Amino acid sequence: MTITKRLHDLGQSLWLDNITREILDNGTLRRYIDDLSVTGLTSNPTIFDEAIANTAAYDGSIRQKAQAGLKDEELFVELALEDLRRAADLFRPVFDRTSGIDGWVSMEVSPLLANDTKTTLEAALRIHKQAERPNLYIKIPGNPDGVPAIEAAIFAGVPVNVTLLFSSEHYLAVSEAYLRGIERRVAAGLDPKVSSVASLFVSRWDRAVGDKVPAELRNQLGIAVAGRAYRAHIELLASKRWRDLEAAGARKQRMLWASTGTKDPKAAPDLYVSALAAPDTIDTMPEKTLLAFAADGSIKSVMAKDGVDAEKVLGAFAKAGIDVQALATRLQSEGAESFVKSWAALMKRIADKSSALATG
Repeated sequence: MTITKRLHDLGQSLWLDNITREILDNGTLRRYIDDLSVTGLTSNPTIFDEAIANTAAYDGSIRQKAQAGLKDEELFVELALEDLRRAADLFRPVFDRTSGIDGWVSMEVSPLLANDTKTTLEAALRIHKQAERPNLYIKIPGNPDGVPAIEAAIFAGVPVNVTLLFSSEHYLAVSEAYLRGIERRVAAGLDPKVSSVASLFVSRWDRAVGDKVPAELRNQLGIAVAGRAYRAHIELLASKRWRDLEAAGARKQRMLWASTGTKDPKAAPDLYVSALAAPDTIDTMPEKTLLAFAADGSIKSVMAKDGVDAEKVLGAFAKAGIDVQALATRLQSEGAESFVKSWAALMKRIADKSSALATG
């Protein structure tokens, strides 16, 4: 049995944090599904920007859409959805077999809309309708500006991948938004089955502290923060509030581990994947990490639900002068800024390509 199949059988979904037209065309994604137990994928503007820049695979579509009058965000959304529809169709058997628990792809709304709930909701509804695939999540940042939009999207029946989470406090804020959205649907007599995942970023913690901590604490902070968030998740699922919603037909918002590729070249490539093995969660991995784990990975143990070990590690970081709460706020803020920069770079790429192809 392959190590990826063992992780899948443990109950964790393996998703690919990548999509390009090339891996769709040459059968690579199909192979990952068949051979490496991959059951979903995530995308972001940076992934599409690099894919468009590094190959000519998108040139024909960009030229055609530009000639049809599409430009900027409108052109990009349809370009991305061409890939995501194909990926969603590949994962559709998993989606159907698991009754919609697994088998998802994700598409991000413009980060420029993050502080405008109404416009974010409109974009989420529009993209989800345009995709014409039930197994497509709309990614909305889980920073304070995005929380109202998450509740509004859930109430409107839009499946949401909440991104940009860095702590248990961030997770609890968006889980509250998810619960409120479902409760409003129940009160309105609507179907409470609206899927969502909460994506907690891991490796950026360790990159942020780097050499600021003793050697024995290197590459431990992200895992400890994830352990604390996992405990909060388990406690929420044991609450009467959630059990009442579940009895009414709601489905749990699954925890997703994001940014699980190691940034430290001295660390094992499967460091985070191995440490974050937990039933009924998702690990979305960069392609390099997935292949490294498949080739030489290991599963040492299942994540503890009580978070005791995580708290011990976090206590050691506090003694080393790391303010975890302040750092979480900083990482989320920097992440939001990075999203905006990536989006701007992508829009420029689309404009430059459109212009070059038109004149060419």
